[in-house]
Amino acid sequence: MAEKFDNLEEHLEKFVENIRQLGIIVSDFQPSSQTGLNQKLNFMITGLQDIDKCRQQLHDINVPLEAFEYIDQGRNPQLYTKECLERALAKNEQVKGKIDTMTKFKSLLISELAKVFPEEMAKYKAIHGDDPPT
Repeated sequence: MAEKFDNLEEHLEKFVENIRQLGIIVSDFQPSSQTGLNQKLNFMITGLQDIDKCRQQLHDINVPLEAFEYIDQGRNPQLYTKECLERALAKNEQVKGKIDTMTKFKSLLISELAKVFPEEMAKYKAIHGDDPPT
């Protein structure tokens, strides 16, 4: 899979370099540079075709739209991944806290119910196990 990305990256780098060179030719255009301009335009077309071929190899890759928004804003798309992981870790801690609280509540509830309804709680413990979670 990595070679597919490497291939795409190589084609994109060549394409960007051709665009850069094309910009230089156009910014200081002289009639004598028409041949070079035509050549760079042809390289650009070939580069787009090569990129399109790579696209067909990577059709099953899904990129979140938010990552493109990061790129549009001039931010590093790896920051998107980092922030997603940070949000997931924070949510994980939050859910873990809720689970711990509910486990403690269940234990306390069973303990208190056993004081008030000892016979019923004995039946409950026989069905669900006699050691309540702590």
